[in-house]
Amino acid sequence: MRAEIDAINEPVYNNVNNGVYRAGFAKTQQAYDAAYDHLFRTMDELEDRLTKQRYLVGDQITEADWRLFTTLVRFDAVYYGHFKTNKKRLMDYPNLWAYTRELYQVPGVADTVNMDHIKYHYFASHRSINPTGIVPKGPEIDFMLPHEREGFS
Repeated sequence: MRAEIDAINEPVYNNVNNGVYRAGFAKTQQAYDAAYDHLFRTMDELEDRLTKQRYLVGDQITEADWRLFTTLVRFDAVYYGHFKTNKKRLMDYPNLWAYTRELYQVPGVADTVNMDHIKYHYFASHRSINPTGIVPKGPEIDFMLPHEREGFS
């Protein structure tokens, strides 16, 4: 599965994991627009991919899923507003949203996600894009809602 994992990791890293940073820290409109467009083109492709299969590479969780999860779990709370990646929320992608909830609900994973810490880190430390350092109270995100992805094989 290494070749397929590597193949999906490339656009996930370049356009999603790093794409949110390229948009958020862009110094020109052109750079922001390019990062934004690549991010959402890839998000649309991933949404489509997850209509056909349970995980990024078939029927089991792999490194590729965890690579994507780290960005998706932060997306609505941080990247959507703070990094201006606001075309769609994660919640607006039915399959990506359910997929993220499923990964979050893997035993032990929720214990590794501290949303208060995540939000504080991003909003309080990036003074170049949030000069006041104010950390928003919301949004409230329930990653424990049923994911209903069991039907995929």
